[in-house]
Amino acid sequence: MSKKTAPTADPAALIEQAPFSDGLRALARRGEARRVRKGTQLITEGDQGDTLFLVVQGRLRAYSAGADEREVTYATYGPGEYLGEMSLDGGPRSANVEVVEPGWVVLVTRRTLDAHLAADPQFAYELLAKVIRRARTATLSLRQIALNDVYGRLKALLEAQAVALPDGTRALEPAPSHLEMSRLIGCGREMVSRVMKDLERGGYVESGRRHVRLLKALPAKW
Repeated sequence: MSKKTAPTADPAALIEQAPFSDGLRALARRGEARRVRKGTQLITEGDQGDTLFLVVQGRLRAYSAGADEREVTYATYGPGEYLGEMSLDGGPRSANVEVVEPGWVVLVTRRTLDAHLAADPQFAYELLAKVIRRARTATLSLRQIALNDVYGRLKALLEAQAVALPDGTRALEPAPSHLEMSRLIGCGREMVSRVMKDLERGGYVESGRRHVRLLKALPAKW
């Protein structure tokens, strides 16, 4: 059996390979590359901070936890993305951020960002556009939670993440776990499991470990 090739540990090479825009790659070169392990808490909600995190390799999750320990996931971020920009106004962090897949991130301080903007003023438009897109996404998510029931939110999530297969069906591969789904749509894991089991019994979906296949169009209501 052939051995798997170990991933490169050269952060400079990883930055060049990551799917950054030209401006973001130039910013990444100015920052501090750091290897991160799964489960590491990079940001704690409510803390003060002025650091951006650029994802070079791996995956991060932004979330909030209530007093009852239930969690809501706002988004996950993979290579080429960044987060932490909401604290650049000097306010507290608006969410927790943890590492869900190990890899590398680049830390960029406010001072480093200011120096980059002085050298490349056009990057400010890229940064502003990202903030606007995320604000629009947050507004749509809040609207969906307010107007849809659990099934409606789960249906929207499955349809948004599914990709077409050659046989005409669609699938989520890898699919989020029931716990991850519950955090994304703001409900309990048990409720997601119950609805998914009902959909399986109805012949609408086929699911397994990290796999969900949509066999036919999901009903408008359940």
